[in-house]
Amino acid sequence: MMVSVSMEPDRIGFWARWVCLGGLSRTRGAGDCYRVCMAKRGSGSSKSPSRAPTADDRVVVLGGKELFLRDQYTSMLRTALQDAHGEIETFKFAGESVEIASVLDECRSFGLMSSHKLVIVDEADKFVNEHTRPMLARYADDPSEQATLVLRANTWRPGNLDKSIAKCGVVVKCDQIEPAMAIKWTQARAQRAYQSSIGPREASILVERLGADLGKIDAELGKLATAAGQTEGKPNPISEGLILEMVALTREEDSPWVIQEPLLSGDPEYTLQRLRIVLENSGKGQHVPVSYACIDLARKIVGACEGAASGQNLNTVAKDLKLWGPGRDAIMRLSKRVSPQQARELLDACVRGDMSIKRSADPVRTLEVLALRFAALVR
Repeated sequence: MMVSVSMEPDRIGFWARWVCLGGLSRTRGAGDCYRVCMAKRGSGSSKSPSRAPTADDRVVVLGGKELFLRDQYTSMLRTALQDAHGEIETFKFAGESVEIASVLDECRSFGLMSSHKLVIVDEADKFVNEHTRPMLARYADDPSEQATLVLRANTWRPGNLDKSIAKCGVVVKCDQIEPAMAIKWTQARAQRAYQSSIGPREASILVERLGADLGKIDAELGKLATAAGQTEGKPNPISEGLILEMVALTREEDSPWVIQEPLLSGDPEYTLQRLRIVLENSGKGQHVPVSYACIDLARKIVGACEGAASGQNLNTVAKDLKLWGPGRDAIMRLSKRVSPQQARELLDACVRGDMSIKRSADPVRTLEVLALRFAALVR
């Protein structure tokens, strides 16, 4: 029997999440989160330990306003399911509009392409109501072994449904954390995810500018680590001056890394529109990080296409390239129909474009041309 655990926003719950999401090495995962959490807790505590979802959970609730935590836990769960079942199918529903019958039918039906399904319902706080709660409880009492149902909600109200979920899964709170903990997380994330470093003072300035929003902090860390560069092969620390220069606004569009999502859409008009928003809202010199984001995405596409062409396991390729979320699925689909040569030509174009920008070429025009090349390849 699984134990339903509601991750309270206390120190123990946070340390479990901090270890999970601060950027673990590729050899560590949910099991390490559990062990560290147990080590932090006193031996006399009677509370259930905090933990991440596992491949054994059939129903998972990710409730809370911290979108980054919800996405990270979803990614961890997807990886665990792929390790357990191989290739899986992912289905997403909008909780505001989907009928419960459609969700449960998807969970109970056999997959055509793989042996296991990941069924995700977003806006689950609008999906779970007086009408649907009893049906969800009955499903949780006897869930399908061929599917994992994930309910992602901004808010989650405990009730009798949690007791049914306790038999087959876990409830995880994904609440926003306090600024002091966000500073510690920022330092760990910079080192583990971006092979960079940031001091406590600099991390405090970054959190002060962005708030304790892990998604925004993570996006800015990627940009700052790139801008900090390297000296003799060693990464330079992220400085206060760099933060003050590059982190002026806090809206999502201010991060150059968000351009990767529209680049994978295959929609030229949408891609150009998002590119202009990013460039207009960015500070001075932001075209360079945007160019690097294009190179980074092209490099990942090359790696995926070469892996697919050589017959490698695509799950292994995705792990090696550190792909996750919707971008992972888009790149994996692309790898099955784009040749390595086509992918390398795209990467070469991105590198040439970056060099042209640094040699005083029109950055907007250059990036627009690259955006259209991505759209042509993805369509």
